[in-house]
Amino acid sequence: MEILLRYRGRVVTTADGHFIRALIAAHPEQSRRALSETLCQAWDWRQANGALCAMVCRGLMLTLAREGHITLPPVRRQPPNPLCVRARPAPIPIDTTPLTGSLRDLGALTLVSVRRTPAEATFNSLMEAHHYLGYAQPVGEHVKCMVYAGTRPLALWAWSSAPRHLGPRDRFLGWSPPVRRQNIAGIAYNTRFLILPWVTVPHLASHVLSRMTRALPQVWQDAYGHPVYWAETFVDTTRYRGTCYRAANWQVLGQTQGRGKDDRAHRANRSIKDVLGLPLCRDYRQQLLRTA
Repeated sequence: MEILLRYRGRVVTTADGHFIRALIAAHPEQSRRALSETLCQAWDWRQANGALCAMVCRGLMLTLAREGHITLPPVRRQPPNPLCVRARPAPIPIDTTPLTGSLRDLGALTLVSVRRTPAEATFNSLMEAHHYLGYAQPVGEHVKCMVYAGTRPLALWAWSSAPRHLGPRDRFLGWSPPVRRQNIAGIAYNTRFLILPWVTVPHLASHVLSRMTRALPQVWQDAYGHPVYWAETFVDTTRYRGTCYRAANWQVLGQTQGRGKDDRAHRANRSIKDVLGLPLCRDYRQQLLRTA
């Protein structure tokens, strides 16, 4: 059977194209958004947490329409792009008294997942104010965590869905494209890590990094109904050496090509970064290489 399209891991055949055209004809009153939800329900196309893959489905249907395989109804409304108009996180005052000493002096540290809690606004504000990349709203599955000493935040973590294609990681794991597409949800990508600038405690970074990665599978399980088995990140070696990652047993897998995920010109357009990875369980290879 002829393949019309491969989109975000889903293969669309000529039979699928006929089905989608019939579905559109059967629901002339529906908008593009509603049609994508209807198609997801017909295909039982869902995320790991049970929610419909409606946004991905809209992209698939739009691509099919652009290639002439289907005809979508006219656009009814064009809401503003939230990524373009989203306001930057507002400053939130907190105690910035210098914190120094040893790890023992800090006492018990608490790691808290703050996404969709009142503390999320503080997380966003601190990341915007003190991380050199600022705050960026994650897409896809993601979690935000803060480490506290008593009531004072010390460190912030942002994790999101992993990049689909990452050569050093893919070669290290040894997975094929179909296996990667099936199991990519088992990887968490560390997009931001921040020790607040008024906190100066030797070995704190590697200590809380180890704490975070031990807790991460359960944090992800609680948020999305499935664990993660591997963690990865990029280190911009023009700025940092990645010492805390190495001290916490992360492994350097290789380097990026400096082209970014949306590259079309096949030329470097940003700094080349080290790719680091860490197994989150003993059987990570078995979990990430399994087939249905």
